[in-house]
Amino acid sequence: MLIIGIILSFVVLGFLCWLLFTLAIYALPFFAGVTAGLAALHNGSGPIAAILVGLIAGVVTLVVGQIAFATVRSPLVRAAIALLFAAPAGVAGYHATLGLAHIGVPSAGWQHAFAFVGAVIVGCTAWARMTVMAAPVVRPAAAAGPARLPPPSATWNRL
Repeated sequence: MLIIGIILSFVVLGFLCWLLFTLAIYALPFFAGVTAGLAALHNGSGPIAAILVGLIAGVVTLVVGQIAFATVRSPLVRAAIALLFAAPAGVAGYHATLGLAHIGVPSAGWQHAFAFVGAVIVGCTAWARMTVMAAPVVRPAAAAGPARLPPPSATWNRL
């Protein structure tokens, strides 16, 4: 039983890490949805309406962010939009890694060091996933026409 428990602990830890990296891009819409839902709840709406408001705000944040990132051509604006999605993912990665470090690392300094490394890795993963979603920027000069091969006589070395 002890061996099964150890094996299942590693499986669950791997699953949680996979889940963290997969859902890292959705940290900003989740935070926006929770904030909008809590604001609606504290301003007098019921719990069902607050959940609907939070869900709508999260979906709108995700869709608007992805559309803006895909349509904007400026690399600087794209970087700013990707940073908006990567920063909350880094915060979520920090706290998730810190929670996992509390389980296995006794020193508080090392716990925070691992949490910082986890935040950087999760933030970079969210950045990379955001940049993969959009089409690359094509410069007008690069799309001048089809590539042409040189004639065979130019590539052969004759003796």
